[in-house]
Amino acid sequence: MIRFILSRGLRALVTIFLVVTFAFIVLRLSGDPAMQILSVDAPPEAIEAFRNEWGLNQPIWQQFLDYLLNVLRGNFGDSMREGRPAMDIVLDHVGATLMITLPALALKILIGIPAGIYAALHRNSLADRVTMMLSVAGFTVPSFVLALVLVLIFSVHLGWLPSTGNATWKHAILPIITLGTAGAAILARFTRSAMLEVLGQSYIRAASAKGLVWRQVVTGHALPNAAIPTITIVGFMIGSLIAGAVVVESVFSWPGIGYLLISAVANRDLAVVQSILLLIAACMVCANLVVDLLYGWIDPRVRLSAAH
Repeated sequence: MIRFILSRGLRALVTIFLVVTFAFIVLRLSGDPAMQILSVDAPPEAIEAFRNEWGLNQPIWQQFLDYLLNVLRGNFGDSMREGRPAMDIVLDHVGATLMITLPALALKILIGIPAGIYAALHRNSLADRVTMMLSVAGFTVPSFVLALVLVLIFSVHLGWLPSTGNATWKHAILPIITLGTAGAAILARFTRSAMLEVLGQSYIRAASAKGLVWRQVVTGHALPNAAIPTITIVGFMIGSLIAGAVVVESVFSWPGIGYLLISAVANRDLAVVQSILLLIAACMVCANLVVDLLYGWIDPRVRLSAAH
């Protein structure tokens, strides 16, 4: 088990390093932040002074090495716009993002998993067809389209809910529904597929032949064996809590990480963008690491195959 944990931990560190490297290089090659922040009409002396102050005149390999060394010391750089630590700015917006993503995650799990189980246990019934039809619609409609439709119905026509901002709890309802709908649809489909695959196995028929009631067969044999695919999807959703809110926060002007990311990219605030991407990568990698460890705990065959 220790070897399994070390191997997955090393893979997680390598993944974070590759993400940080790719983001750093792409951001540096995508344009000069001095021209964006100071404008093209700024005197050449001012532009050169800005580049010297922020180390933009150094070779890209030197900039990257300095960035890595600073990250290892816990220094993620300063915002070129606000002049204060970039990670502090990012963390100031984390609470707003979690305010809508955590309830959305709960909504996905509470709707998606029971719906998928019910559809699998009533395969080819009307309830199964309706559930799958709704799930297909749920994850094929882009989130920004769904967000605009919800605003049109509940804000413009009915006037029940506000469309933008975060002043009251009512402002969070539409973003939560938008984020939760697609996730619930995906979970329902994956849970149904996993359950149907398990229900077709010989050990399920053997359990029924032993005289176990159907509820015992489902809860004691089918659900535990169908858990791994479901854990995979839930783990991915947990890891993408921050990344998944980018579009929705923009539509609803919700002041979270996603809204900040778009603003930082538009303003070429490199340190803020890098800090956000590093945070997103860390969340994704940590969630996948936890899922891998759960695999090894639930199914020893995964742990043994990794050891070899």
